[in-house]
Amino acid sequence: MARIAVIGAGMGAMAAAARLAVAGHRVTVYERSETFGGSVGRYAHEGFAFDTGPALLHLPAVYRDLFVKTGKEPLERCVTMTQVDPSSRHLFADGTAVSLPNASRAGVVSALDGALGGGAGAAWGGFLDRARDAWDRSRRPLLEEPLRSDWQVLGRDPYPALRQRRLLRSARQAGTVAEVGAWELADPRLAALLDGYALSYGLDPLRAPAAAALLPYMEETFGSWYVRGGMRALAQAVYERCLARKVEFVFGAEVARVVEKDGRAAGVELVDGTVAEAGHVVLGIRPRPELVPGQELWQDGDVAVQPRPGQGVVPGRFLVLLSLRGARPADAVHRTLVHAQDGAAEREAVFGGRLAEHPTVTVLRPDDPSARPDDAHEAVTLTATVAPHGVVDWTDPAVRERCADTLIDTAAAAVPGIRERLLRAEVRTPAETAADTGAEGGSVPAPALAGAGGAHLHPGNRTRLPGLHVAGGWSHPGGGLAHAGMSGALVAGLIVEGDGFRGSQ
Repeated sequence: MARIAVIGAGMGAMAAAARLAVAGHRVTVYERSETFGGSVGRYAHEGFAFDTGPALLHLPAVYRDLFVKTGKEPLERCVTMTQVDPSSRHLFADGTAVSLPNASRAGVVSALDGALGGGAGAAWGGFLDRARDAWDRSRRPLLEEPLRSDWQVLGRDPYPALRQRRLLRSARQAGTVAEVGAWELADPRLAALLDGYALSYGLDPLRAPAAAALLPYMEETFGSWYVRGGMRALAQAVYERCLARKVEFVFGAEVARVVEKDGRAAGVELVDGTVAEAGHVVLGIRPRPELVPGQELWQDGDVAVQPRPGQGVVPGRFLVLLSLRGARPADAVHRTLVHAQDGAAEREAVFGGRLAEHPTVTVLRPDDPSARPDDAHEAVTLTATVAPHGVVDWTDPAVRERCADTLIDTAAAAVPGIRERLLRAEVRTPAETAADTGAEGGSVPAPALAGAGGAHLHPGNRTRLPGLHVAGGWSHPGGGLAHAGMSGALVAGLIVEGDGFRGSQ
């Protein structure tokens, strides 16, 4: 079996490493930082603890499969997972509020009818029916198989948009998230609900294809799960599974370039000049030209290249980590979205490289004793999607303070008395994300989507350099915890079974 060098210790890279080790390969992971997990971080201070990356897990089957395939101990024996119920609470600009139950289609429809009236539940239910059709049509080629050489087939939008006839005018069909909201959902609050899903993944509703309907469909069908101890506990479990499978980790080891020999990847060279030979190399970070000098890893017409001209900026996340005095109320909801007063203005700001005056704010209030010093305190995380570092100077103290104050003031609608309870506020911006993960601008990759001519696909896991594969959020099938785990499975399959690998059955 071969020696395999993995660059980076993010979730996709570790998922690939564990699977490759089980297949008998000798795997070494080189990570430039002093820890594992990539964007899955945890910040702790005086007994309070907060997730600094993903905070909820969707499609837990991805990690259940990883643990089943890499050992006898299932995922649930390694971490404690609970379904978040309600899945989310939504506060709209007009003062309307609705709580959506977890993984209950009938419950969601009933809740929307009760809160919004006017057939809102039926409208959302019909939308989810069409989203299910899109899921059935695109699931395998989009998520479970390596990106095909004829990837252009994914350029067609699988969402069966309603054909709307108009008097004396040609019929129209929604092609973007914003058009689905305006033409099919009609109610501006339902449109804001859909826009919120897209924005939370860093997608511009005006540009994201209608196929982004898969995102709310996945959440509302397979549920939202919280891991006791935060998502860092999941990263710890994957890391420990790697160690149990004899994967070697070298921390503080930054890779300068991929070594090429006889026209294929043959190892890695570290910044200190050390060269480690390998039969295969897995790039678990965002590909940069200097890592593979003189090589064009992907080309248009071969596989999709992301991002493409005209897509605009790739946003990041702004977090405010709040240490509060006072107990978490028994009726507190784990996740609340306070929707923007003006969604159009928010989109223009985020994707135009400015601060939004009134952003959509996600308020996370986990009922987790490990996140607080005692039951007389509460840890709350506020999150907003923002323009990346560089487009906005997130090292500017005034900018950071202004944005933090905006999020705290907005969150008061979900956490009454938040200012009076505040002990400490820790801010994390795309500048910190860039420093911690190496992602340019602190951008966070979105999941891959079909439609829009393939503009929202990510580079394939195979590259034009034999022996070099790519795993993680910047490769197929894109960003997010579940998608990263899928990329690791695809890379392992391609290395173990070769180019004939067609994905899980």
